[in-house]
Amino acid sequence: MPAIYPFRAVQYQSGQGDVSRHVAPPYDVLDKAAKDRLLAHDQPNIVAIDLPHTPAKELGPTETYEAAGERYRAWLSNGTLARRAAPAIFAYRQTFAFAGTTHQRCGMACTVDAAPFGPRAGGGILPHEETFSGPKEDRFALMKATRTQLSPIFGLHADEQGRAVAVIHDIMKTGRPSMTARMTDDVLHEVWTIEEPARMKSYADALTGEDIFIADGHHRYTTGLNYIKHLEAAGALPPDHPARRSMMVLVPMSDPGLVIGPTHRVLGGMKGYTLDAFNAAAGEYFTFREIAGDASALHAALVSTARNECHLAFYDVASKRGLIGTPKSKDPLASRFASKPPAWRTLDVAIIQYLVVETICQPKLNGGQPVKWAFPHAVDEVLEIARGHETGAGGGAGFAQIAVMVRPTPLDAVRDVSRAGELMPQKSTFFYPKLATGLFVNPLE
Repeated sequence: MPAIYPFRAVQYQSGQGDVSRHVAPPYDVLDKAAKDRLLAHDQPNIVAIDLPHTPAKELGPTETYEAAGERYRAWLSNGTLARRAAPAIFAYRQTFAFAGTTHQRCGMACTVDAAPFGPRAGGGILPHEETFSGPKEDRFALMKATRTQLSPIFGLHADEQGRAVAVIHDIMKTGRPSMTARMTDDVLHEVWTIEEPARMKSYADALTGEDIFIADGHHRYTTGLNYIKHLEAAGALPPDHPARRSMMVLVPMSDPGLVIGPTHRVLGGMKGYTLDAFNAAAGEYFTFREIAGDASALHAALVSTARNECHLAFYDVASKRGLIGTPKSKDPLASRFASKPPAWRTLDVAIIQYLVVETICQPKLNGGQPVKWAFPHAVDEVLEIARGHETGAGGGAGFAQIAVMVRPTPLDAVRDVSRAGELMPQKSTFFYPKLATGLFVNPLE
């Protein structure tokens, strides 16, 4: 693993007490309405800096980023935010309900060497999915304006012996959290501040030789690498410059609270789409069975299918009919992607992108033109997009034609595909819950 370091975080309330009104979900799950709700409180919320422009899927006006930078520096000046006197790392626990069960996911916030993606002696930093250009442009403009890392990257590491998770859980048993927050999603966030060198060393020792897999934050990590190049182009950049380190929350894969949710797809913008036309075009590749009931019944039927083969749930927005589709081939992408490992070729999300969209929908239902996408995580959000609403996942009036619901990507697949040097399609995983923004900010100057 790249070396880890404590850092002098910028925090609300000197990193003490309840900061619920100050923190926010990550920028990429918020729309303007959600941002406005966070700003309606009587306490300054980090979203006023972290989300200067909506939607953050594209670059906004220059003045919005400049205003965010000015606001950040004003809050430092008036004491709303303050930088810690001593460097620290932070044990971080999230308590949440998922699929009817309460979980506690635990990790450690620290900074790591911002190394280029790829394997390295002693452990590298490995991406697991492809990214979009628009969000990287937005985040780069914000980083230049604020000269900070406003939210942590979510990193995973194997921890097969359970050493790291034991250190983290031990810390949480020995004292009360220094900082807490609870947002409208009812997730409880708790932070333990660690300044003792011996504890930092025991944690660092547990990470020896581990790869970091980026679970969430590919755009922001890439932005950090681009920011280093930007500073280097402007002049000499010393090896100990803070921009050369990336703020992360590292979660062991051995942690029992680590869960993955699905990222469904809603497709639209196809000129020749009808359900009958889709069935005719897809019949060469899929067998279908119709599921009675609503979208929730369709999703329940999908979840109950065997995990050892691909099954996809197709929901037609116009007719409200649902189908379970199963590829006729056990390895339907083998001929097109013979050089890629089976772990990649048999991913449900890869089959959607390269078989459903690029082989069926684009050439046969849309004249070879790109299909429009939205990426909701829950059935309710699928239906909201189907009704013509725009959410943080995308959508809008007249957008939705067919939803493709999936089961969560297995954690083993994330590790296997990353170690094979491959990238999953965009939005392949949804690690729930998201990390909070505003518990700690990493200044880059």
